[in-house]
Amino acid sequence: MRCPYCKQDADHVIESRSLRNTSAVRRRRHCTGCGRRYTTYERVEASPLHVVKKSGAREPFARGKILEGLYKACEKRPVSRARLDEVANKIELALYENFEREVPSSHIGEVAMHELRGLDEVAYVRFASVYRDFQDVGEFMAELQPMLGQDGKRAAGP
Repeated sequence: MRCPYCKQDADHVIESRSLRNTSAVRRRRHCTGCGRRYTTYERVEASPLHVVKKSGAREPFARGKILEGLYKACEKRPVSRARLDEVANKIELALYENFEREVPSSHIGEVAMHELRGLDEVAYVRFASVYRDFQDVGEFMAELQPMLGQDGKRAAGP
């Protein structure tokens, strides 16, 4: 590995650890040329995954799009960016484990909704309203019904 400070190719790894909920490895390195330390991340280069949209169009998988959707859903909610990054890692890892070349966008949306439901119910409802493209209040209420009790008040839950 080339040192980002002195550009020499003379370093050794001080520490390696697997990152939780991802296939990446974090390595702490020490440059024997200039003596500085730096961190690198190593990932297995998988074959590119493509997302099949509703229209049938295909585009390369972009983890950033998942994060963007999660950030929007959790805007002004008590959910840290670090937690959302963990959720995005979990979703990405699940996609690469379960799909070889193509994944339907509907599957990604369902997985993201499932993760948000356990994280923050308001963020879940926000995401669901955009993802499911509700056309009227009835559809919206049908999505909320499992979270509400018979009397229309919040059911006891997680």
